[in-house]
This record gives sequence, structure tokens and C-alpha cells, in this order.
Amino acid sequence: MDQAFAFGWTGVDLFFVLSGYLISAQLFSKIAQGKGISLKEFFLKRFFRIIPAYLVVVALYFCIPVFREREALPPLWKFLTFTQNLGLNLKTTGTFSHAWSLCIEEQFYLLLPLIITALLYFKVGRKSAWLIIALFITGFVLRYISWVKLVVPFLEADDSWVAWYRAIYYPTYNRLDGLLVGVSIAGVFQFWPAIRERVTRYGNVILIIGLLLLAGAYFLCEDPGSFNATIFGFPLVAIAYGAIVMAAISPSCVLYRLNSRISSRIAILSYSIYLSHKGVIHLTQLLCSKWGIAEKGHVMFFICMITTILGALVMRYAVEKPFLHIRDYILYKKTTSNIVKPVAFLNVDLINKS
Repeated sequence: MDQAFAFGWTGVDLFFVLSGYLISAQLFSKIAQGKGISLKEFFLKRFFRIIPAYLVVVALYFCIPVFREREALPPLWKFLTFTQNLGLNLKTTGTFSHAWSLCIEEQFYLLLPLIITALLYFKVGRKSAWLIIALFITGFVLRYISWVKLVVPFLEADDSWVAWYRAIYYPTYNRLDGLLVGVSIAGVFQFWPAIRERVTRYGNVILIIGLLLLAGAYFLCEDPGSFNATIFGFPLVAIAYGAIVMAAISPSCVLYRLNSRISSRIAILSYSIYLSHKGVIHLTQLLCSKWGIAEKGHVMFFICMITTILGALVMRYAVEKPFLHIRDYILYKKTTSNIVKPVAFLNVDLINKS
């Protein structure tokens, strides 16, 4: 059971696949409609959706030391430039370390529309699929080089895990698999409708294939720091989650028909939870431990769940929503995404909605 929970680290890969799909689908849909891409509109939407809440949490970490779950913080400029994931050392600067995935997301949001705009300018068309394949293959090469040059020399050290995380797990160039899979799904479904029609007929079959691939990834990545997991684990996990996402957006799949108000609410709060949960949990444990509540007990776990949700609600209504209203005012209209039907499994659409 502990090993199964340990495999939860792959949840971020599911997030990458979903993000790659949802953002790319929005851009590809406009291209298919002949509208082109408005870089101004895209970046305004991303800015007001992500930056205000993020800067509030960064301010909490730097201005209120008690909020920090650990002692040392990376330099402020790394957070402001979204480069904190590069060279991140968990042992020395592990505070607010979970922002590494947001750094990759922001780098993705910056480059994707620019790359698509360049491809449109040079009229590359469907040949651009070769770029995704090339980047996917490049991931194998870069992980192998990182393993040989930056991990192997430290394998005998007691803190070899620090080198693995810094060289393999956190760098953007080693974690593009999920994003590329998501972009690929969006591209195929948008520009190859015949393939989409065939694929969506077999949603439940694709779901089973995805689960089997995920099971295979579980055994392959039993030791995440091993050579096989390092080189082949990330792409296998990404492909597995990609299959599950394809199944979830197929009307023939059981996941497509699921709907849950609870999961929808959690999805709406998920960004705020993601940003603030470590600091809120740390404060909760500090306070409750003074009342004699065991730090690792079930009661503490329940209290932390409540305070995490309450903290996210404050962030949502005090920061996120006001800035989303400002965004809508600047753009003169609210925009909604009709690319996929919001189902329980894909409620991240509510989070990433522009």
C-alpha cells in the first residue's frame, strides 16, 4: 500500500498531460476556425489566471517566515522568473519546492503560442507533428546524458537522491513528455477528425489500455531513481495518462458520463490548494501540536484537510476571482471554452478556463 501511495508522484504527469491538452486545444480550435492566435489575449488570460495568486503566496513565504514549511528559500529572482525548478536542491532550498511544476507550466505557456505562431507564419501545417516527435525523442537523449553526467557520479553518496531530483526530476527539458502527449492529443483530435471519430468509439478500450500501461509504469518505476525509470519511466507514464485522457473525452467511455459537483468544486479550488497547502498545513501543525494533537495522527490529518480548503477558499475569493473580473473587464467579455465537455475526470478545465 505504501508503494502504491508512493506512485502518487506521477499525479503531476497527469496534470501536465491535461494542461498540454486543454491549452493546446484552445489554440488549435481558433486556428481551425481561421481566427488565428491573439498573443495579447492568450498572455492576458494566463497572467490574470496564474500570476496574482502566485505572487501572494510568494510574498507570504518571503515576508512571513513562520509560513515556511522548511527553513531555506531559493532566491526571490528564481520565483519571479519561473526558473526555480532549474538546479533546485531539495536539501538546501526545499521550501516552496512544489512550485517547480508551475515553473514548467509557465515556460510552456510562454513558448507554445510563440512556436505555433512561427509554424503558422512559415506554413508548416501538419508537418509540425514531426517537431513533437523530435522533442519526444530528444527527451530520452537528454535524460540519458543527465543520468550519466550528473547522477552516476553521486550514486554512492548518501544523498544521491538530491542529485537525481536536481538533474532529472525538476529540469524542464526532462519533463516535457506529458505536455507533448497532451499537445499531440489536441492536435490529432482537432486536425484529424477522422482519427478522432474512430478513437472515440472505443473509449472504454482505450481506458483499459491506459490503466494497463500505468500498471506497467508502476512496476518500471518501483525505484524512481533507477536507470530504467529515469530514461523510460516518464514517457511511459505520460503515454498511459494520455490514453486515460483520450478515454475521458470519448463519449463512449464511462468516464465521460461521470459528473460530480464535489469534484467540480475541488477543481475550482485546486490551484489555490496547490499554491498554499504546504504553508497552511505547516501552520496548522504548529498550532495544533501546542494543543497536544499528534502531528502524524488522523485527527491532525482531518484538521489539515479543513484548513487547507479554508485557505484555498480565502485565496479563491480574495485574490483569484477579483483578478479574473479585472481580466474580463480588460478583454471586454467573458470567454468560455467549449472544446471539451466538463466531466468529473477533466474538471481541470474549470481551472484552466481562460
